[in-house]
Amino acid sequence: MLAKCYSGAINGVDARTVEIEVYSQLGTSQFAIVGLPDTAVKEARDRIPKALKNQGLALKKEYDVTVNLAPADVRKEGPIYDLPIAVCLLKATGRVRNNRLDEYGMVGELALSGEVRQVRGILPIVIEMRRIGRRAVLVPEGNAEEASVVSGIDVIPVRTLQDAVLYLSGEREVEPRRTDIADLLACDRGCDDDFADVKGQTDARHAIEVAVAGGHNILMIGSPGSGKTMLARRIPSILPPLTVEEALEVSRIHSVAGAAKGEGCFVTRRPFRAPHHTVSSIGLLGGGAHPMPGEVSLAHRGVLFLDEFAEFPRQALEVLRQPLEDGHVAVSRAAAACDYPSKFMLVAAMNPCPCGYYNDETRPCRCSQNTVMKYQSRVSGPLLDRIDIQIEVPPVKVKELPTMAPGEPSAAIRERVMRARAIQAERYRDMPGVHTNAEVKSRDLARVCHFTEHDRDELVRTIERLNLSARAYDKVLRVARTLADLEGVEAVGNEHVLGALSFRRMDDEQSSFWI
Repeated sequence: MLAKCYSGAINGVDARTVEIEVYSQLGTSQFAIVGLPDTAVKEARDRIPKALKNQGLALKKEYDVTVNLAPADVRKEGPIYDLPIAVCLLKATGRVRNNRLDEYGMVGELALSGEVRQVRGILPIVIEMRRIGRRAVLVPEGNAEEASVVSGIDVIPVRTLQDAVLYLSGEREVEPRRTDIADLLACDRGCDDDFADVKGQTDARHAIEVAVAGGHNILMIGSPGSGKTMLARRIPSILPPLTVEEALEVSRIHSVAGAAKGEGCFVTRRPFRAPHHTVSSIGLLGGGAHPMPGEVSLAHRGVLFLDEFAEFPRQALEVLRQPLEDGHVAVSRAAAACDYPSKFMLVAAMNPCPCGYYNDETRPCRCSQNTVMKYQSRVSGPLLDRIDIQIEVPPVKVKELPTMAPGEPSAAIRERVMRARAIQAERYRDMPGVHTNAEVKSRDLARVCHFTEHDRDELVRTIERLNLSARAYDKVLRVARTLADLEGVEAVGNEHVLGALSFRRMDDEQSSFWI
């Protein structure tokens, strides 16, 4: 007898439909799985019989079973097909009384006890099941909250294989799990760190506000203890909330990566990723023998914070150049070719030299000139050229700290950021894929900046004097546009351009930290 249902196979951050076909006939208990399965899928033939027995569903006769996972040219990975294979096997042997099994999608790993364990990648699979018109999808109880944010399809949570059988046979009613994404986003309690904790550093705080308002990349350079990390760790407190579409987009990536297991099944706030400087290029970019999203994709629509920027391996830093420019990562491996989104805001912090005190006013530097140059050269020119805002963060004098007033709270800064983001959302509503000034195309810059001919000529002369690239010219315009948005003015004036140029300290010969 033949039975079939549907599941999915992960491809990048999306899923492809997999049709599960099970054919059984009386025989000698042979169990074959075909359709390009990996080792974890093949091991289902050992897990499923034990799970059936422990759930009181053991087959009463000996059957030869053939499982086909179609399409056969798509590699199937992981234990996510245990539940659909087991259910189809019970249908093919007459134990499940449901003649419309092919209207269901199923996902789940089976324990030997018959318990249905949660799996990664549930969100894109449920979205795919909705796309192909399945009436419901059976998912592990541990994945139900994450899966239920997808509207337009019934999400049925099951704890055990027996639960699935009773539901499909009509012997038990199970209320579909439903979750309102808007309610989840509204319940987000925000960030505990606040910019009010930061004393001094007025220029750095302003630069960070501009960077967040326009989605610009930022590099902070300064001696140890100047507050670079403290400032960066408070950026989440002024980030605008995720929209429903962005939340689904981000959650899908984290679901595929397995980062949504346990608490926080659905991503309700913008990601803030801070990998250690020993991370590999694959860990940062993504890929591997079986491609998975890297840190640049897990930071999608959020922040990628690279502390001790110059300590990262040179190869790992250089792989950032393409995702910073394109907003996505194309990973090609022998096993698969995947495309991962990676529109993130890069926040980097570094010391000016190995000892950290080059040109510091309070402590002497112990490094030679060649050592300083070698250290700073770890951040290549092409990578530095892609960073919109480059600022110095001088240390705060300790003797002044007790008398300093608390800094401006994050709530006030966030309010200005959100006003600027609202202006950008309105401006770019007819430009697909563009949400912030940092993402606007070069061809549209002149139109959105409303430059006078005099201001444009003045900017060109300054760019030529600083010997900056054409890319730097565009980035100055984008930052100037953000400065104007923060002020609530439509036209970008010369003062905004000068302000944007002041944020490129590493290109200025007067920089005290950069050689």
